[in-house]
Amino acid sequence: MSLYGRAVQPERPVTEIAVLTPDPADPSFAGQWPGVLERLSEALATAGLAARPNPWTAHVEDASGLRGFPLVLPLIAWGYHRDHDRWLQACATWQAAGVRMLNPPSVLAWNSDKSYLGRLAEKGVAVPETIWVEAVAQADVDAAFDRLGAETLIVKPRVSGGAWKTLRLSRGDRLADAPDEPAMVQPYLPSIESEGETSLLFFGGALSHVVNKRPAAGEFRIQTQFGGRYVALAEPPPGALELARATLAAIDEDLLYARIDMAQGPDGEWLLMEAELIEPDFYLGSAPQGGARFAQAVKARL
Repeated sequence: MSLYGRAVQPERPVTEIAVLTPDPADPSFAGQWPGVLERLSEALATAGLAARPNPWTAHVEDASGLRGFPLVLPLIAWGYHRDHDRWLQACATWQAAGVRMLNPPSVLAWNSDKSYLGRLAEKGVAVPETIWVEAVAQADVDAAFDRLGAETLIVKPRVSGGAWKTLRLSRGDRLADAPDEPAMVQPYLPSIESEGETSLLFFGGALSHVVNKRPAAGEFRIQTQFGGRYVALAEPPPGALELARATLAAIDEDLLYARIDMAQGPDGEWLLMEAELIEPDFYLGSAPQGGARFAQAVKARL
């Protein structure tokens, strides 16, 4: 085909996939998620895919608006930790409606409560020793220091995200703003400050890239909003890939993507901190080559 004597290449067909986004009525995410969607859209476009935003809160009781998409990605479904019952209802709705979602709704429900770490530990995955409580009381914290043999503890809700309501407590500290919901107590790992936390990103079951994350001076939280610094690594540190693969084998689910976060214990052993399977940051700013790899993994599922 030509126009004024010049060949015109036909446009490649574009496949639209849905990307779940935050509740538009929640102002706390309004200035953040559009930029994340833009980066994700740029990555997907390399494989001829177009991202169409859909608030996850609009499909809690009725999934009909999602069934027309060949694939739904819950990658920006932020805020579920603030209304966990609603999230579980949404996951059940999507599962029952047969929405083609990756990762699957059953995984999204399972991964939204950090008690999954206890189940992975039962399968032999190395996890920091953890005490599970229904609510955090001073007596629980005082007893945890002795039970865990630690001088510093980390306390966080079982359902949380982005270090929400996460506390670092030293022996003798009095509780303030403690989670009043089911929570977990772990020994603080000093290696977080000295060596950082390492994340291995998997797309379609294959390792894509590795990122090391270190907190700002005097901080223990590694998120960027607290000054965390992220650097891509050429390859996983010794032993890290083995823990990541053991974690994925223990999960034993059909995963499009997974981010396996780990840190070193007191003897240098790798310990699983999180298996992020819902809306993990892929750290494409530190490892931009991962975007095209993710897009190809998505395309392979269509």
